[in-house]
This record gives sequence, C-alpha cells and structure tokens, in this order.
Amino acid sequence: MSNLTAHAGASSVESADLAARNLQERLMSSGHDRPEGDRCTICFLLIEFPTSKHSNINSCCMKRVCRGCILAIHRQGLLDRCLFCRTSLATDDASDLARIQKRVNKKDAEATNILADQYCHGDLRLTKDIPRAIELWTEAAELGSVDAHYQLGCFYYNDHGIEGDKPRGIHHWQQAAMKGHAKSRHMLGAFEHDNGNHQLAVQHWMISAKMGVENSLNAIKYMFMKGHATKAQYAESLSGYQDAFEEMKSPQREEAK
Repeated sequence: MSNLTAHAGASSVESADLAARNLQERLMSSGHDRPEGDRCTICFLLIEFPTSKHSNINSCCMKRVCRGCILAIHRQGLLDRCLFCRTSLATDDASDLARIQKRVNKKDAEATNILADQYCHGDLRLTKDIPRAIELWTEAAELGSVDAHYQLGCFYYNDHGIEGDKPRGIHHWQQAAMKGHAKSRHMLGAFEHDNGNHQLAVQHWMISAKMGVENSLNAIKYMFMKGHATKAQYAESLSGYQDAFEEMKSPQREEAK
C-alpha cells in the first residue's frame, strides 16, 4: 500500500511539474503583441504608456481615442460630442455614471472595469468601496478585460485593501500577459527577479520592453550591469523599445504633448 501511495505521490508531482512547464511555455510564446484595446479607434495607432495619460475613453461608447486625434478633431470645431460615436458628452458625474452603469448592465467588459476603478478611487461621487471594486474587476476579467486582470493581480499580490493571495495575484498577471498586457508582463518579470530567477525575469522584461514599457528596458539595463543579462539581450530590447516608441508617434500626438 505504501508503494502505491508513493507512486501516486510521484505521479502527482510529475503532473504538477509538467503543468508548470506548459504554462511557462505558453507565457513565453504568447502575448507579444498588445491588445487591440490599446489602439486609438480613430488613427488606429497603438497608444503610448501610460494609456490613461495619452488617451481618453468616453462613457457613451467606451472607445479609446488618443490625444493627437482629440486635438485634431477639436480644431475642426467638434468640442461637445464623442469623437467616435458623435454622442453628446456627459455634462455631470450623475449622467456619466448612468451611461457607464447602462453598459455594465449589458455586460460590457470595459465599462465594468471602469466602474470598478470609480469605486476603487471614490470617483463620480461614489463612496470608495474596495470590495465592490474587486467584485466588478472579477466580473470584468471574466468578460475578457486584461486591465481588470492586471488590477486584480496588484490587489491580491500586494494586499491592497483585501486579504493577500500572492498565487492568485500571479495567476491574474499571467492571464493578462498571455493576452498582451504589457504592465502585467513587467510585473511577472519583477516577481521572477525578486525570487532570484534572473533569466526568466529578463525574458519577461524583453517582451514588455519591445512593447514600449520604459521600466522594463531600464530593468534589463540594470540586469546587464549586474551581469544577469547579456549585451545582446540589452541591445535587442533597446532596439525593440525604440521601434515600438516610433510606431506610437504622430505629428498630432507630438503637438498634443
């Protein structure tokens, strides 16, 4: 009986190891391109990080528009309507919240993620409510929001207002990273670095650096100076970062800065 128990235990360990290897392979082979939600819906260019600084989302349609397109269209005289769907802009917090809630009721992932943000920070005159934010982020993640996965990862990993659960936090970052979420990829690199897995950290950071994450590029430079990354890895990351940065530029965006 003890032999059977030992065999079963060994098989269980082997299965767990295989699952971990398969997950690591999927992590490194997928999510190298940013999600379509990171593109401006007017010019279709990817938006510079942080996207919240360089773009807007209106509550009417939940479409992201970059600052460059906002500037260009405002100069044409369109000031009081959404640049994408042409709906009149919300004039106060109550109407903005009502529009968001309407889309949440229709299971809109982006709207659900945004409503979670409002509860997290107490915006739109809502009372700050972290448990409600977690509940909404969980729903948004299930609906496909990579930003919601990222937020859940941060809250569970760092014990922000809820009981900490680091494996659960890592799981959410992994789910987002495999769908192209650059900040989640960067956080996975930081996690591996903190656990002494330097090569895995560099691999994660190389992927996010090539997406345009400056912190990831700086992390690889640091790893190179410490002897944990090669000159070739840093050069490849720098080249990829520069290419990504150039692809996000436009004359209108430069003027809008």
